Amino acid sequence: MVYDRERDRRDDAVYAEHKDAVARGEKRVLRRTSTGELHSYPSDEIGFTPGRGQAQVSTWWGMAVLAAFGFMGFVGAFAMFLAPAWQGDGPGWGALWPMAFAAFIAWYGFSLSRDEYRATRRRKERGSPKPGAGSVDVDLLELGRRK
Repeated sequence: MVYDRERDRRDDAVYAEHKDAVARGEKRVLRRTSTGELHSYPSDEIGFTPGRGQAQVSTWWGMAVLAAFGFMGFVGAFAMFLAPAWQGDGPGWGALWPMAFAAFIAWYGFSLSRDEYRATRRRKERGSPKPGAGSVDVDLLELGRRK
């Protein structure tokens, strides 16, 4: 990796602006963009964070697909729950766990999709760059500033 003094200067300027905004009471998130530059995002411009945990989906519509699969799983588990009742027995209580799990996946996927859609729309309106994966270690920025 090559040391880039100019990038450090840009990072220092963005970090100083970020600290000032946080001191004024704004809710900000310090992140690297998809191109590697440091950027201070208002909290409403950050949707879900690809790269956090094991999520491999990075778009709002990708999460919508996940929510759709969760909904289809819920419908299937609900059919398993009612299938014994259609044949004159009681409901299939064992299907409640898969039904609850599929409902959670559908709800969680929908929530992440909605948040990312709104954040993407706000970034486009404001001309902000797309955030990259992961977060910025503020302690390392502070350490670099003390040199």
